[in-house]
Amino acid sequence: MRIEIRTLPGVPEIAAGDDLAALLVAALEPEGFSEGDVLVVSHKVISKAEGAVRALRGVVPGPDARRLAAAHDKDARVVQVVLEQTRALLRAQGGVLICETHHGLVCANAGVDASNAARDGDVVLLPRDPDASARTLRARIADLTATSPGVLIADSFGRAWRNGQCDVAIGCAGISPLDDWRGRNDARGRPLRATWIAVADELAGAADLARKKDSREPAVLIRGVARFVTDDDGEGATALRRPAAEDLFR
Repeated sequence: MRIEIRTLPGVPEIAAGDDLAALLVAALEPEGFSEGDVLVVSHKVISKAEGAVRALRGVVPGPDARRLAAAHDKDARVVQVVLEQTRALLRAQGGVLICETHHGLVCANAGVDASNAARDGDVVLLPRDPDASARTLRARIADLTATSPGVLIADSFGRAWRNGQCDVAIGCAGISPLDDWRGRNDARGRPLRATWIAVADELAGAADLARKKDSREPAVLIRGVARFVTDDDGEGATALRRPAAEDLFR
């Protein structure tokens, strides 16, 4: 098996309303997409294209934001935006707010981040519905190219038990997000009881290795994983979210 992972060069700074699909298609010309390709896109360019960016100069912090900001040495305006994107604040410690977003994602600061924002004083939010964003991008690429690559939207998350961050899938379309081997056998014929492979997260992490965080390369093409690409859009990255009742860290 051979897997090829490479960035798409020349993607410009994205602004609200830009035709992101057309820009990504142009970045791959004249080669173009092939059936079975997977396109991994940083959530930041999705959010920028959808206008999910807040200018801090217009944010008025409420009392909860001011209290948390004072306790954790943070900008109260940023905390206010974080709280607006938060369904439940699960932990506040050491300057980090661990939040459950309105999507059901559990992550630091509800995914609100100033890195790679186009302007100083702006913060970028997560897309409102990452799976829907992936479906829309995939459909637009199909309109432009008559090809339907799998589309994955990635963001960097911390992980329980582990230092560092790893890119994971927060949205996807046309990709089987999980590969369930439970009930099947290993190479020696022994039954597998817990093996449930997070394919979409592994693709997101692999794609992140092809670029640097300061490279301005928000899109990565993966070839050689056609077995995980589906004709229909599928269930999306929602399938990767562990139900709260099964989450041992809550």
